[in-house]
Amino acid sequence: MTDLIRGGNTALATDRIEIAVSGASPGTVDLLVFQVGDSGRVRSDADMVFYNQPASPEGAVRLLGPDRVAADLIAVPADVTTLVVSVALDEGAAGSLANVAGLGVTVTDGHEVHRAFASDLSEERAAVLAEIYRRGAGWKLRNVSAGWNAGLAALAREHGVTIEDEPAPTPAAPAESVAPSAPVPPAAPAAPPRGGPIGGPTAPPPAPAPAPQAASGPRTVPGEAALSLEKRQVLDLRKREVHRVLLAKNATGIRARVLLVLDKTGSMTREYRDGVVRRVVERMVPVATQLDDDGTLECYLYADAFLALPDLRVEHLDAWLDEFVHLRGVHGGLDYDGIGFVNSEIPIMREIVSQLRAGDPVPTLVLFFTDGGFSNRRPIIKLITEAAHLPAFWQFVGIGKRGSFGVLEKLDDMGGRVIDNVDFFPVQEIDRMSDDELYRLLLTEFPDWLSGARSLGIVG
Repeated sequence: MTDLIRGGNTALATDRIEIAVSGASPGTVDLLVFQVGDSGRVRSDADMVFYNQPASPEGAVRLLGPDRVAADLIAVPADVTTLVVSVALDEGAAGSLANVAGLGVTVTDGHEVHRAFASDLSEERAAVLAEIYRRGAGWKLRNVSAGWNAGLAALAREHGVTIEDEPAPTPAAPAESVAPSAPVPPAAPAAPPRGGPIGGPTAPPPAPAPAPQAASGPRTVPGEAALSLEKRQVLDLRKREVHRVLLAKNATGIRARVLLVLDKTGSMTREYRDGVVRRVVERMVPVATQLDDDGTLECYLYADAFLALPDLRVEHLDAWLDEFVHLRGVHGGLDYDGIGFVNSEIPIMREIVSQLRAGDPVPTLVLFFTDGGFSNRRPIIKLITEAAHLPAFWQFVGIGKRGSFGVLEKLDDMGGRVIDNVDFFPVQEIDRMSDDELYRLLLTEFPDWLSGARSLGIVG
């Protein structure tokens, strides 16, 4: 039996699984499963499985009872990347999910049993307990434990489901008589409605109030006013996308050191020549504005050795890109040729690890962009395993059309660590990836890791 702390994940060995939710019961806690794609939203309202719609359109996900779901992962459509296992308090139930004893998910995977108990819930009336998500050719289970004070309406809207405003009983009228109710504000910016409304006459009405996080918007950092109008507009749009991802994870208050590592090897020639690397840096700046205390982005280039570049501040964006995003030559007094042109990841990774201290209250998010070539398998595995005790999460992104990224594809599933401190995803043409999808992939696992790292004392 495997017990997953919040943010923990494990690989699933079989394609036919059963999901049981302890604490779910009719009239008190309702069980829901959303089939979502890369955008984090359903394709249509038919992708929400609950008591009023007990099976997904193709039958891959079926409600077996008020607290149990069966999933045939082979039958899940190719454009569905995640099954979001969620719960919501019935509108008539008092209190919050924190009062539900033993709330959690148990996944039976052949002969294996994995448990993900809810943790760190307080006033939430709806929550995502766990996600079952694609990883390469297989599937993984992750303990999420994140919710919305506004209840079912906020949960459904966040995943792209249409919620119609239900009528509420008037004080003096019989139960059958209703009067129009005021619209329920969403808990987060929502995508345009897809498909028809869910439910029927028995669908739960929307909750009465939004989650408190909804009132706040993206952070503004010093220096933004120095940008051109066009640059500010692009930055604002991207900041909203980053904020939306953090809002969905109840993580808008996180402050972290954001560190960007860029591959500067010869195989990256095309990416530098065509401006791909420059555009990657531009898209990472909004992440720093939302997470870093002063909005700065710390940057490194690496090949055989590495270069620490001057910190990137918003007001210097264009000048910094012109000065420092290069493959060869001397720029800003730095010798780019001197660090070589072939991969050796260990020096830059050791440099980052040397800067970390267990128990530091400020975590580090490492955004590591490379086109592959990670060949030092054993030293990298050893370093990442040892670094799991330190307050840093490593988000590797494979860019370009290289066929394999070697050990990077294995790190996320690697055992022997106190906590999973790595995520990886490949992107063949990153310029074609939308901002919302890129930021969702970059930031989905970091808040979950941070919660688990805090509970273990890795982050103070």
